Amino acid sequence: MAARSWPARASPRAHQLGEVMQLTGTGVWSSALSARDPAYTADAAAELEELGYTSLWVPTFGPGAFDVVERLLGGTRNTLVATGILNVWMYGAGETAEAFARIADAHGERFLLGLGVSHGPVVDRFVPGATYAKPLRTMTSYLVELDSATRPVPREHRVLAALGPKMLDLARANAGGAHPYNVTPQHTFEARQALGPGKLLVPEQAVAMTSSADEARRWGRSFLENYLGLPNYANSLRRLGFTDDDLDRGGSDRLVDALVAWGDVAAIATRVREHREAGADSVCIQVLQEGPMGGIASLPVDVYRELAPALC
Repeated sequence: MAARSWPARASPRAHQLGEVMQLTGTGVWSSALSARDPAYTADAAAELEELGYTSLWVPTFGPGAFDVVERLLGGTRNTLVATGILNVWMYGAGETAEAFARIADAHGERFLLGLGVSHGPVVDRFVPGATYAKPLRTMTSYLVELDSATRPVPREHRVLAALGPKMLDLARANAGGAHPYNVTPQHTFEARQALGPGKLLVPEQAVAMTSSADEARRWGRSFLENYLGLPNYANSLRRLGFTDDDLDRGGSDRLVDALVAWGDVAAIATRVREHREAGADSVCIQVLQEGPMGGIASLPVDVYRELAPALC
């Protein structure tokens, strides 16, 4: 895809978490960091930190989310660890606030709480007793509970999985920023306009290290197929100008190329730079390869090593 230029910003920004931490550079988003053997993931986290990646983002589907966060924090010294994303239907606000306080006491300000309302089909099927409804109201109430906990979770230490205008407005008003997933640099630009200059914006970017368009799109469709059937993602992509035809059968070439940065190191670095120029403070990359769901169950550290000099 051709590089996109964005209107110049008035001045550079440095967003801080609390009073001591900024989040810049490039992070890693990986389900393997939460699913693999604990000793392996701790060692992998330490190497990713040594390579220069500034944050580690882990999905938290199911129990044990905070154990994973503590394990990764224990294996690193300076890297920020973030939930990407903690499902608010699966974890009560009181439990989350207590866990945040415990982790902050042990590891300082290196934990960023990413929160999301998930998706109707996921919640209705996998969360016992829950019925997906009124996602904006649900998130608003959850944030109020975090504010009123015995030890509140500071707003600057939480970001929302915000795709649409209303959730972005909530992220601006009641959180430290947003962590959008499956988005384009155009979405990053629009999210920055919605959030304003004082909030953290960290989009996820899927990447495929291959010069073969056929291979990259095959991996991309394997990765995207399930996501494109979820209303929140489908609606977000429609707002960006994609059609129902683009969303069909794992995504059109146009859609896959927009959501998955593929090619050599320079091509991937270009896409990451487009997000930054569009207003991202940091970008977290998720490496795809051969396998179910784009091979995301594995952690291709060799690819992260190859990308590190250009991205970190």
